Amino acid sequence: MFNTNGENYSWWSIRTRARERNIGWRLDYFFVSENLRKNIKSAPIYSEITGSDHCPVGLEFEFNV
Repeated sequence: MFNTNGENYSWWSIRTRARERNIGWRLDYFFVSENLRKNIKSAPIYSEITGSDHCPVGLEFEFNV
């Protein structure tokens, strides 16, 4: 699962102040088995959370029980 929309970064160089210009890389990933992949509801990148050169990424699952 990969968000093909541009400008969805999870890391920015502090040295070049890249976050201010939103020039970054997608460095933070989750790897899941094929069995779990069908249960992924979303995989957000929380770029609004600051305080580091990385931002948190998450996985939201949906299971039918």
